[in-house]
Amino acid sequence: MSTLDRPSLGISLRLLSGLLMAGMFVSVKAVSDAVPLGQIVFFRSFFAILPLVIFLWVRGEFPGGLATNRPGAHLLRASFGALALFASFAAVARLNQAEAILISQLSPILMALGAAVILSERLTKWRIWGLALGFSGVVVLVWPELTRSSDHDARLFGYAIGFAAAVLTALALIMVRSLNRTESPGAIAMYFVLASMVGGLATLPWGWEMPSVPVLGLLVLSGLYGGFGHIAMTLAFRYTEASRLAPFEYVALLWPILADLFIFQLSLSPAFLIAAPIILTGAFIAAAERTR
Repeated sequence: MSTLDRPSLGISLRLLSGLLMAGMFVSVKAVSDAVPLGQIVFFRSFFAILPLVIFLWVRGEFPGGLATNRPGAHLLRASFGALALFASFAAVARLNQAEAILISQLSPILMALGAAVILSERLTKWRIWGLALGFSGVVVLVWPELTRSSDHDARLFGYAIGFAAAVLTALALIMVRSLNRTESPGAIAMYFVLASMVGGLATLPWGWEMPSVPVLGLLVLSGLYGGFGHIAMTLAFRYTEASRLAPFEYVALLWPILADLFIFQLSLSPAFLIAAPIILTGAFIAAAERTR
């Protein structure tokens, strides 16, 4: 076993990353009625810079590791990522956390399809089955809202935004895969955070709110949780193969479910209970291909 092949540490870091990301979404949902979306994105991005800079400095990649010969590709990846961040936070504000995170599980399936089209990667039967099951699960999840009155338009809009976030995340991940061939992970992460911060700041003319102390604390926590969660995920893939970590990707859905039930006092809909295993099975099939 090499010094970098430490599966127990990698799995622990992946579980920690999921918990930290759940903390970020809990913080975001808690303040979504108090401050505008752009302000949330700005604070999340601004306070994520500190842990990221510390991480890069420890690895000897700051500031030298931020140099790049592909600024256009970084701009495209960062733009997709920033838009995905806006969309995912908007979805969390309108849906239960568990529903928003469940829809985000479409991202790796959509990435596999997009990589086949954009990067000329193979489109295997595993990816096709994963995509089919993923979309079937989303139809099951959304169908009850389509058959109800206009009172449920806000939730239906939340589902649409959540799906858009999954598409944008998949595009961002495809760009990450392309950039990883020549660029450092630190540079990729830093430019994404900076683009999100600029995007959030651009919404200032539309009005920001002066946050109370508790709200400000949650905004700061959203950035710290997100920054440290990203670092934990990066280290997890450093110490453990992606195929070994794949099943633990879906444990991350447990934390939003617990948050909905015990923090926000929200119940799980019957449609969610049916859709969750369908979507997760599709994602697992797509991931299992890497193991094979």
